Order: sequence, then structure tokens, then C-alpha cells
Amino acid sequence: MTKLPAFKAYDIRGIVPDDLNTDLAYKIGRAFASEFKPKNIVIGHDIRLESPALSEALCNGLMDSGVDIIHLGLCGTEEVYFGTSHYHADGGIMVTASHNPKGHNGMKMVSKGSQPISGDSGLKAIETRVVNEDYIEQSSTKGTLYSKTDKSAYIDHLLTYIEVDKLPEFTIVVNAGNGAAGPTFDQLAEKLPFNIIRLHHEADGNFPHGVPNPMIVDNRAITSETIVANNADFGVAWDGDFDRCFLFDKDGHFIEGYYLVGLLAETLLKKHPGEKIVHDPRLTWNTIDQVKQAGGVPIQSKTGHAFIKERMRKEDAIYGGEMSAHHYFRDFAYCDSGMIPWLLIAELMRTSGKSLSDLIKARMQAYPCSGELNYKVKDSAKILAAVQEKYRAENPVLDETDGVSLEFAEWRMNIRLSNTEPLLRLNIESRGDAELVQQKVKEIEAIIYSE
Repeated sequence: MTKLPAFKAYDIRGIVPDDLNTDLAYKIGRAFASEFKPKNIVIGHDIRLESPALSEALCNGLMDSGVDIIHLGLCGTEEVYFGTSHYHADGGIMVTASHNPKGHNGMKMVSKGSQPISGDSGLKAIETRVVNEDYIEQSSTKGTLYSKTDKSAYIDHLLTYIEVDKLPEFTIVVNAGNGAAGPTFDQLAEKLPFNIIRLHHEADGNFPHGVPNPMIVDNRAITSETIVANNADFGVAWDGDFDRCFLFDKDGHFIEGYYLVGLLAETLLKKHPGEKIVHDPRLTWNTIDQVKQAGGVPIQSKTGHAFIKERMRKEDAIYGGEMSAHHYFRDFAYCDSGMIPWLLIAELMRTSGKSLSDLIKARMQAYPCSGELNYKVKDSAKILAAVQEKYRAENPVLDETDGVSLEFAEWRMNIRLSNTEPLLRLNIESRGDAELVQQKVKEIEAIIYSE
């Protein structure tokens, strides 16, 4: 079968118009309707310049197949997840390229109940239908488009996770990166007592300040500097479709996503004792320790939103977290949100009387980590084998849930292929020994660079 370059393992992503264009978007609409036979579907799009046209073409393909559209307009990916469940729709599609470079675009898809559609759950079938032009006949009755741009139900749901009337008047810095977060945040902010300093807030698909991706170190400086200059309590930055949020403490320090997983788990377990928490295998010791201390049950899942969501549903877990800043909530249809996490952290700061840096400091000292290190390699299988061979004599605990995890008495590591990019990803942590982490990074890098 001909392979379409825009179809990836979890979603659709590519350069416009080479990999994805309005013609393909129309065909995807026809193929989605043919495969899932929905009566209605929720559609939304981000701020990228190509998104409105791609969204329109997608909707035309669906409506020509007799499907009604509940159109949210400009929004975040999580609003499509919420809308699919809230409106009891048969599916949802978000037109977005998230944090990818300018000129890229894509689609994220869910079925009824906001369950993810990935390669094994319908995405490959949609691709096959597009390639073979295997569609149901055009409907004699075209579907209807209903515009639903009112965000009030979504905003009200976000506020159920916290006690708004008990929040202090924090000063917070928010950086939307000129992505989709700005307009939605403004409606949420009306309900909150915070003094807010906005950065790069206007939604602008030209991305005048660069692609909205806080994982790029250079993108963090303006947020950090503004926090310090204004003596703010903490800061938040989002990626383009705001399904991820990134936090900064009062000193402007970027908080590694790993430590937020344990912190959010602890926060939710205080309200819901004994619940299950799902985490990924890249960095685990801090999360497992914090979850157990809080009386919860830690459960490991393979990395990736489809795997995390599936495991959460299976276990009825209240929360799932990945160190990549994806945070999933049972009450949010098991989906990821970039708004719920920072609201929970703000409430925790109030109830604990501690700053974000104080909440994180002890955890960072107890389990220092490397953060995720990425390498472009030619022969990943050879490197994975060489890493295992180097440490074989030390008899580590081997876990192949996702890539290769090796656990020793005082340190552990995970090395794996990226699911979305041609990269080898390395994570290392230790029990209270930051120097040991750096030592092991150098040891493993020596293997990577020698192959």
C-alpha cells in the first residue's frame, strides 16, 4: 500500500502543502466518515495560518458524507476532547501541529467518548481508505455545521478541580507563545483572583516570537526574566495547542516535567485516597515514591498518549502523567489538559503554604535526573545492545516496557527510540547523587558516539 507521509503512529502531521493540503483534508473527512460512520463530530483548529482552510476542507468531506459538524472554531486540542464527551458526539478532530515548526500542520483524532484514534485503532484504516479512495457514497442529505464557540461549559469544568474561593491573589506570568491558549485563558482568568502578566498573548499564526514550544530552551528566557522582574509567584507557558503546560518557580527556574507528575499525583491523592496513578517508564523513582507515600498505587505504562489513556481506562486510574508535560485526568475523559495542571499546583501552593520551588526542591534532591537527552543516530539497535552489554556484569534489573530500562541500586536509566521523531532518547536518575547522574550520562554518551 502507498504510504502517505502525513500519517504517523498517533496522528496526522506534515508540511503544508507537500504532505498535507486541503485536498487531502477533504479526503480524510470522507475516509473518517466511511470508517467510523459518525452521525456528528466535533471539529476545532489552532491558530496556524493554514488551519482554517484545512478545517473547512475536512468539514466539507465529512458533511458530504452526511455527518453533522459541531464546530468549536479556534480552540485548544483539549477543548475538542472535552467537546466530544460533553456533546456526546461520535468523534472529534483537532486541526493542529501543536509545537511543530511554522509551515507544519496536522490532525489529532478521537472516537466516541474521546478515545484516541491511533495507528491500531483506526488511523491506518483511514489512510488505507484515502489511498484506495474507498469511501461510502456521498450522502443525498449533506450534513449541517453548527457553530459552538461558547467555552463556558469547558471553563466551568476546569474550575471543578479546585476551590476558587480559597485561592490567594497570586501574581502569575503566562506565556501563550502566540498560540491558541490566549483567548481561552482570558475567559478562564475572569473567574480567578490572580494578578496576571501576559506574554506573547495574542493568537497569531505568524508566530512573531518563534514557534510556541517551551521545550526550546531559548524560548524560556522571557518568561523567567518577567517572573523575576515582577516578583511573581510562578509562571506558566504553553505549546501551540496548549495540551501541555510548563511551569516556572518564583526564581524563574524551569521545572522539569518529571517532578510535576509526582506533585500532581500527590495533590489528587489527598482528595482521592488510594487511587491508581499511571506513569511512563522513562523516569520513575520519584513518582513511585511520592505516589506510595500519598497512599496511591503507581502503575507503569508504555510512553505515548494512546498507551497512557488505554491503561488509565483499564485501571480506572484517576491521573496519568508523562515527564514530557502531558497530564491526563480521569474526570477529563482520560485526556490530557494543559489548563488543569497549573490550576491544581496553584491550589496546592495555597493549601501547603509553600512556594513551587519549596514543593519541588526536596524531590529534586532526592531523585536528581538528567532530563531527556536526544541523539540522532544511525543504528539504534546496535547502540541499545552495546549499552546492555556494558552493564551486563552488574546484573541490573531489565525492563523492556518501552525501549531498555536498566535499574541498579543507586541509579537507573531508560533509553528508547522516539515514537514521533528519528531520535534516541536517554533519561537517567539516581538516589540523591547528581554527580553520579552526570557520570553515567558521559559513560552512555561514549557508547552512543562510538557506534
